[in-house]
Amino acid sequence: MSHRAGKTRWRRFTAVLVPSVAACAALGIAMGQGALAASFLISGQKFQVTADTLTSRGLSIYGMVDVTRQGKRVPVEVTGSRHSTISGLCQSVVVEVPVLGPQTLKITGGNKRPVEASNLFLDTEFQSAGEADFRGLDQGIARGEITKGPINPGDKNSPFFDPNGFGQQATSVTLTDVHVTAVALSAGTFNIPGLRVQIEQGRHACS
Repeated sequence: MSHRAGKTRWRRFTAVLVPSVAACAALGIAMGQGALAASFLISGQKFQVTADTLTSRGLSIYGMVDVTRQGKRVPVEVTGSRHSTISGLCQSVVVEVPVLGPQTLKITGGNKRPVEASNLFLDTEFQSAGEADFRGLDQGIARGEITKGPINPGDKNSPFFDPNGFGQQATSVTLTDVHVTAVALSAGTFNIPGLRVQIEQGRHACS
């Protein structure tokens, strides 16, 4: 590959991925200031979240439907937490770049000190954990009666939120070896010690 060709591909690579990195930086700032909107139209692209351990105080779990800008409806399970600590956090999303192929944007942190988040909401399509230790668990509670954990204000005002539908709540939960496939994440505050953002060629999802 010539030096000139390398420059041309790098410009194309930067043009596609820099906006993604900038968006992540803006998201982090908005979360830190508690300024993120309660609800938003999702892109519909899935991303991976993994953690060694995740502890949440004030837990809520309920079904919802997210909507893309194109009007596509995406069924999700929303997990809300008043306060969370996360060790060994990894988030990844694969971006398709013309000519260069798939590139993975990966965010990691919380290895030496845990990540801390307040009013955290994860809209997920898949969740698993090696072990889950719940305290004060209530299953089958009506969504409109959930009090131990938060309900996203944007969800509560959505026509897809059924206050009589099936819900779950718990005083606290500790999860180990966490794997999540999500379409949206929002938080009032999100502090990530040892934050690292990197771009890798190919598909290198968090595992």
